[in-house]
Amino acid sequence: MKRILLSLALAAALPVLAQSGSTVNPNAKVDPKNNKVGKPVVEKPKVKLMTRDELRSCMDLNDANGKEAQAIKDEQARYKQESTDLRNEKDALQKEEEAYTAQVAELKKEREAILKMNEDIKAAAPKMSKEELEAKRKEYEARAAKFDASAGPAIEGGKALEAKRKVFSDKVDKFNASFKTLEDRTEAHLDKADAWKAECSNKSYDEADEAAIKKERAAAAK
Repeated sequence: MKRILLSLALAAALPVLAQSGSTVNPNAKVDPKNNKVGKPVVEKPKVKLMTRDELRSCMDLNDANGKEAQAIKDEQARYKQESTDLRNEKDALQKEEEAYTAQVAELKKEREAILKMNEDIKAAAPKMSKEELEAKRKEYEARAAKFDASAGPAIEGGKALEAKRKVFSDKVDKFNASFKTLEDRTEAHLDKADAWKAECSNKSYDEADEAAIKKERAAAAK
């Protein structure tokens, strides 16, 4: 039987390396004529092979670890992309909030100006003619109407912005939770990789068992 070492990736079969050097046999026979020890006989240590079931288990675990490693790699790429998307969304939301804050400040300034205009008209009314007072009132009413027309959309815009903030906050919470999930998944994968090393790494097996297992897999895949 040809003996093969199970490599970490099971990508290639390596022959078992024989131990170098030799050992002296204490029971070697002595030549009575020259009283010299005859050529010592070195017995090669017997290598214990994994059973077919043990080899199958190691191969299955290695395959599962490989698939999980790729899945984690894909998930890490998705996480990184989502992080970039969220940063971009945050920047865009920040710009909207700054624009809305500036709009509210302008509306507040205009409202105060309109209120002052009304007070000024009241104060100056006794000194105005009927025509002048009527003109000022019309000017005031037009300005107030324009303010009301712009204030309505601004209020609705504020509500929409608040809804966007909520959606974004929920995304961030979900994103942060996904980091913990990915971290736990990675730790579990590393534990399984360590288990493979402990149970399978550098252990010998029969090449015929490997061929039989591959044949089983091929048949199952049909």
